[in-house]
Amino acid sequence: MGTLKVRNAFLLLVLLLAVGAAAWSQALPSTAGKTLTGKRLVVAEAVRGHAAVLVASFSKDAGPGCDEWARTLRADPALAGVAVYQLAMLEQAPGFIRGTIENGMRKGLSAAQQDSYAVLTADEKLWRAFLDVGTEKEAYVTLLDASGKVRWHGHGAARDLEPLVRAALK
Repeated sequence: MGTLKVRNAFLLLVLLLAVGAAAWSQALPSTAGKTLTGKRLVVAEAVRGHAAVLVASFSKDAGPGCDEWARTLRADPALAGVAVYQLAMLEQAPGFIRGTIENGMRKGLSAAQQDSYAVLTADEKLWRAFLDVGTEKEAYVTLLDASGKVRWHGHGAARDLEPLVRAALK
């Protein structure tokens, strides 16, 4: 009986690992959004063929963390040449205040930074699943290689996780 329990526990563990791996093998959503300069942007198309880092927020509380991540990543010489895209999910925000939210996001950003900042208003469930969102109060970061494969993902403060992103690039 003890051997059967061990075997069943092992099979359950293998199944759970397989389900977890399948969840993270999801394709990058092909949601069309717009940049803060008003251009259409499909992140899945924009990152195709080169390494990129996605920094996403799902609430106002996560915004400062995303900005910190973007500044840290863009300033790191080890990440030179890696595109950094910020994503703001505004599907839950009422349409009449989205413009005000976008105006607030533009402050302090250069035109180039605004062009790599995507505002998304659809497919929130797909993005939450892809980024493995647990809490809305943190920034979610995903490193993609040139083939679009997730090389690393995490959430939280840049000062805690940024060395892990650099290590994943090597």
